[in-house]
Formats: sequence, C-alpha cells, structure tokens
Amino acid sequence: MKIICIGKNYRPESPGWKAPDEPVIFLKPDSSLLHKGNPFFIPEFSQKITVEAELAVRICRLGKYIDAKFAHKYYDAFTVGLDFTAQDLYDRLSAEGLPIDIAKGFDGAVVLGEWIDKTSLPSSETRFSLQRNGQEIAAGNTTDMLFSVDQLIAAASKYYTLKIGDVILTGSPAASVPVSGEECLTGRLEGREVFALRIK
Repeated sequence: MKIICIGKNYRPESPGWKAPDEPVIFLKPDSSLLHKGNPFFIPEFSQKITVEAELAVRICRLGKYIDAKFAHKYYDAFTVGLDFTAQDLYDRLSAEGLPIDIAKGFDGAVVLGEWIDKTSLPSSETRFSLQRNGQEIAAGNTTDMLFSVDQLIAAASKYYTLKIGDVILTGSPAASVPVSGEECLTGRLEGREVFALRIK
C-alpha cells in the first residue's frame, strides 16, 4: 500500500503565491497509517505537531500511465484523511536543504476515516471538513482544487504503478493547525462523520 500525498492543490489567500504547473507529489510509508480506533500520541521528538485535513481517494484497480479521461474507473471511495507533520523538524530540515521525510512520514502521521462509496456522494462536488472539540477549523470542496482527482491519478500514475488499496491524499484547503493533548478531531464528509480521533 502506498500513501500518495499532494501538496499545493488549493490556492491560498496569501499574495505572491504561484500555482504549480503540475501536481506536487510525495509519499508517506504505509507504517505512517494510524490503526483505526487508536489515539494519536504526540511523538517525543517534536515540540510542534500540526495537522491538515484532506480528501482521501481509494484506488481500486491496477494502473500505470492512466489517461485522465479514464481515471474515474480507478477509484471507488472517498474519506477524510489527516496529514500530521512534525513542524519544528520539518522547518529545520527544510532550512538546511535536507529531506523532510521523517517529519511527514513518521509512525501514525496519517489518519483515514471510514470509506464511503463514491456512487453515494455528489458527482459534481464533494465537501469535507475538520472539527476540533466541536468547532470547525478547516473545510474544503473538490471544486476548489487546482488539479481534480482524475488529474491527480493521471499525474501520479506516470511515476508509480497504482495498486488496489493505494490511497491518494489530495491536498489541504487550509493552512496546517497545531494540535495538543486532550483534543478531539472529527472529520466529516458531506456532513457524515467518518472519524473521531483523540490526541494524547
């Protein structure tokens, strides 16, 4: 199983931001996936953990060099995913020009909610949100993506063979937010709760 992550897929409000010409792609290992029902424990190696909520897509067919017009045949479900970052470690490694993999791909750095069949969701747009202790802190809509799900699948399949069970995290619509112990994060997809996660 691969967890394929997309960066810079929503246009921020900050001035001077330049949209990428093609999807920004990076990977997280399968060991970064937090097992369902477990809380997220803030790791000892970081003093600043941040989180982003993203629409997640489940791959259902083997594919390589997939044309965007056929990409809809290669995924069958959506959920909300969380992308955790050890922000202090990320900032230090970035400043030194070093790989940032350990700051993004540590154990437990990805949470996936309950999968919902795509046929039961709106075909024109899909909305998702993240709440912290009952208050919404992020919301997104697929219509706001710079690159659609089909375009992301086409782009990723140029570099990686997509396999059944692979996941694509399609990018965050909002800036990352810090998390701390004893918080509860709740993900919703089209109003349906798909996960409730305790931070320890």
